Amino acid sequence: MSNVQLEALRASSEAKLARMKAGIAGLGSAVVAFSAGVDSTFVLAVAREVLGARAVALTAHSPSVPQAEREEARALAARLGVRHVEVASREQDDPRYVANGADRCYYCKSELYRLCEETAHAEGLAAILDGFNADDRRDHRPGHQAAVERGIRSPLAEAGLSKDEVRAWSAAYGLPTWDKPQMACLASRIPYGTAVTPERLAQVERAEAGLRALGLVSFRVRHHGDIGRIEIDADEIEGAFARRAELAAAVKAAGFKLAVLDLEPFRSGRMNALAGIALPVVNG
Repeated sequence: MSNVQLEALRASSEAKLARMKAGIAGLGSAVVAFSAGVDSTFVLAVAREVLGARAVALTAHSPSVPQAEREEARALAARLGVRHVEVASREQDDPRYVANGADRCYYCKSELYRLCEETAHAEGLAAILDGFNADDRRDHRPGHQAAVERGIRSPLAEAGLSKDEVRAWSAAYGLPTWDKPQMACLASRIPYGTAVTPERLAQVERAEAGLRALGLVSFRVRHHGDIGRIEIDADEIEGAFARRAELAAAVKAAGFKLAVLDLEPFRSGRMNALAGIALPVVNG
């Protein structure tokens, strides 16, 4: 987005940001479920602004989170001056998560929010915040049901802030995540019905790290047994095709026997579409 577009987004959403700040301030204290993504980083920055030391970040580590994201979470929390709690997430112990049905995210988020609740109770903090934004209502997000059931607050969605508005305000706050590509968990690269195992997650992580080292920015490596299927953003796919031998070598080095380059560009939710999952209908 250009500076003009960012400024326009901020100008049209000032009231939303004000509502978000007022809502968080009214809580008094909070744990932020912090993944180092665009949304949770902005929530954490605002929470730190209005709550001070009564805002605490919690990052859960599991095989579905790339090591690079864990390190970025530490760096961002330090940059924001927020106390950062790091815990081990054990969704892999839940056979319902491992089975990888269309509701997989529900069990993963249930474990995350359980950990957040433990920290909130131990620290005497009043609320738990997540990074669910207004646009997320239009996507297949079974994990949000876990948030609703546990009373997790979603200050971005509550204020009506869209993804682009979050990016615009993140840029104004000087957050390096403002233009960060969307980073879903590694389990999202495995087709529904195929078990989520640490080995498969590690294989995807190695393949994507190899492609990132080649300069790709927005992409996914989908796990299809011996095949690693590469989806690349429309803006990058032409250049990537010219380097297809390097891409194939990186994917094979991660343990896949075959590397294929998808002719359709990457878009979030592609695996949901392939599984025939209908998106929710949102009024307005």
